Amino acid sequence: MTQSNWDLALSALGPILMGAIQGTIPLALVSFALGLVLALTLALMRLSRLRWLSAIARVFISIVRGTPLLVQLFVIFYGLPSLGLLIDPWPSAVIAFSINVGGYAAEVIRAAILSVPQGQWEAAWMVGMSRRKALTRIILPQAARVSVPPLSNTFISLVKDTSLASLILVTELFRQAQKVAAFSQEFMLLYLEAALVYWVICLVLSTVQGLLEKRLDRYVAH
Repeated sequence: MTQSNWDLALSALGPILMGAIQGTIPLALVSFALGLVLALTLALMRLSRLRWLSAIARVFISIVRGTPLLVQLFVIFYGLPSLGLLIDPWPSAVIAFSINVGGYAAEVIRAAILSVPQGQWEAAWMVGMSRRKALTRIILPQAARVSVPPLSNTFISLVKDTSLASLILVTELFRQAQKVAAFSQEFMLLYLEAALVYWVICLVLSTVQGLLEKRLDRYVAH
């Protein structure tokens, strides 16, 4: 690399990091939080004794998991305006990512709930707990510990997937790299720099995930 390349990389680092702090991370956090709410709802619907309710959740999950995230994003941002529903780029990205997370995380949460021994349900009923109270006080806390590793992986994947939001002009990490690259014409350099920043973020998240798993592992019986 020439000195001018190094100077460009250093000058671009600030905007790229700001794109991560102001765009990528908030987008991932908000989408993941909303996606978890949707995922829990879908998981409980899948476990419902009402067949029609379980069927609705099953079809929804199948559609989300069976279609590309990019297509989902474009349907919301470019498709809905044809029906008279115009949504700004950032909310469109949040909706698309939340739906995608919900579809994938629903099966993770459902499996985690099913992994809790049936005896836990029976013990809760023996002390007079209703099904709802047993679920919220006994079952879900145990299921949460089991679901941490796969849900953490889902969040890390989401952080990388937020780069797709640049296609609908959301200002995030990759969008900032695109802007600098278009101005400087140094596409390889700037895209590699963006990739490096993504890698560092995911490395930090993976480290946090490992520490969290070790902490929770102390409370899980083997």
